[in-house]
Amino acid sequence: MSVDAKREVLRHLVATVAYRGGIAVSDAPEDFAAFRVNEGVRAPGEILAHIGDLLAGSLYLLKGELVYLTSFPLPWDEEVSRFFSAAGRLDAYLESSAPLACPVEKLIQGPVGDALTHVGQIVLLRRVAGSPVRAASYFTAEIIPGMVNQESIRQVD
Repeated sequence: MSVDAKREVLRHLVATVAYRGGIAVSDAPEDFAAFRVNEGVRAPGEILAHIGDLLAGSLYLLKGELVYLTSFPLPWDEEVSRFFSAAGRLDAYLESSAPLACPVEKLIQGPVGDALTHVGQIVLLRRVAGSPVRAASYFTAEIIPGMVNQESIRQVD
């Protein structure tokens, strides 16, 4: 598979994280960000902040810099915006002709794959909190590289 094909696969995965993440966070109850199932378990706001860090950190890796981000969670709506912003910046870099300083496979097995896992945690916590996410057919969804912002996710619904 060529480097450009790998970039497109990674762009599709980032769009998938944004799409699934958009479903996970949309219409969450006001107090959901602080919901805890148990002491020592991350709250949804903390998980979403971590997802934003994973996506932002992926961009650093693509540029050749290894950083460990540990952002303090913002208010939910701001954290949702930060999530989409990080996905957008990552996608824009992948869309460009800028060189990739790390293998695409490493991002898939590492931070981007981890982000997708954490989106699933938010979905699970929504159900446990009594506010399950709406049903979606991820297989038939029209997920397109570049559609990584909150507005484009809403248009797909």
